[in-house]
Amino acid sequence: MAHPMMTEDGLFMNAPLPCLSIEPVTAPLQGRVVLPGSKSVTNRVLLLAGLARGTSHLTGALKSDDTLYMAQALRQMGVEVEQPDATSFVVRSTGMLRAPDAPLFLGNAGTAVRFLTAASALVRGTVVVGGDANMARRPIAPLVTALRQLGIDASAPSGCPPVTIHGTGGLSGGSVEIDASLSSQYVSALLMMAACSSKPVRISLSGPHIGAQGYIGLTIAAMRAFGASVTAGDDASWTVAPGGYTATDFRIEPDASAATYLWAAEALSGGAIDIGFPIDDFTQPDAAAWRVIQSFPHMPAVIDGSQMQDAIPTLAVMAMFNATPVRFVGIENLRVKECDRTHALATQMQRINPAYAREEGDDLLVFPSPDPAQTAKEVRIETYDDHRIAMSFALAALKIPGISILNPGCVGKTFPAYWDTLRALGVKIAPCGSN
Repeated sequence: MAHPMMTEDGLFMNAPLPCLSIEPVTAPLQGRVVLPGSKSVTNRVLLLAGLARGTSHLTGALKSDDTLYMAQALRQMGVEVEQPDATSFVVRSTGMLRAPDAPLFLGNAGTAVRFLTAASALVRGTVVVGGDANMARRPIAPLVTALRQLGIDASAPSGCPPVTIHGTGGLSGGSVEIDASLSSQYVSALLMMAACSSKPVRISLSGPHIGAQGYIGLTIAAMRAFGASVTAGDDASWTVAPGGYTATDFRIEPDASAATYLWAAEALSGGAIDIGFPIDDFTQPDAAAWRVIQSFPHMPAVIDGSQMQDAIPTLAVMAMFNATPVRFVGIENLRVKECDRTHALATQMQRINPAYAREEGDDLLVFPSPDPAQTAKEVRIETYDDHRIAMSFALAALKIPGISILNPGCVGKTFPAYWDTLRALGVKIAPCGSN
């Protein structure tokens, strides 16, 4: 299946996607790489710049499927978004979003869909927010329910996108409770919208659990950079003052989730890869994976993935080569990502060798050193159109011969240069059958 890719001018193209064959490495991987900008931060500040009056310069940005979908949607809503170079956006806005002439198509970009669903409440008119077939299976009902509590006319009949929002041109404040157990992005969406209200908005959790709490801090830091006032009552409630946003210049840090693949490649090969950014300077939650990776090949027997969810595919594949078995817990939300990542990881590991992994409830158990006689000679990894499945199993191919990656173009979602980055480090990658 051809994967929809977007060019830097915001136009879609169908890129041919061959199967890629990866040879195991025979020497330590060494070199310096340039990481893409953080997807999480880029899509937050793109929206905030679109809600701010004036001109914002965003540097160090990620240019990928997810962020280009966000940029294109903002253009549809009357915001001027320019791309002067490969890592920058210039955003000019009146501070108001207008109703688009057509539904917003956002592919499988969860951040863009959730953030724009809430922001569309500020529009005078009707906005339909949707995406591809994968997005149509990703839950959004908790966010829609929360918007209704604030008096916003929003509906998603299937509980998943598309969402239809009939905005009145503003928000009059109030209090809202939200179930964020499936995704912290629901809270982030409400927080960013709330600063444009005419009165304070209080947001609180309806339950004790929240997916990836650290991303809330990421959202609040970005909001404050654009002039918003947010007060945290505790870890489960926040009050956002009215006042909107002021255009600003913002430097986006590298993507910590992308960094995990390079840290893992370094550990698996015994190499030395310089990503050009100090570990202590990351503010993204997935940076916590660095310490776990440093423990390889003696990773903990139990790894809680609740606060570093996007790093779990990386760590799970690394666990195939650990000295002892690893159980991954707190990963219930992986079942509602771009695909059911827990099942995808277990299934593809089992295709390599049936004894590598199993699911146990929502936990994933990985068992290193299975009987080599059961290891398949040739395995083409099914990626489920999920960039993280593709990038993580490329790490397995560094150690196990005969592994190739289907639909490799799906990495364009967050790390378009991934395969070129591995090649530059010395990994031999070629289209399948091109020996």
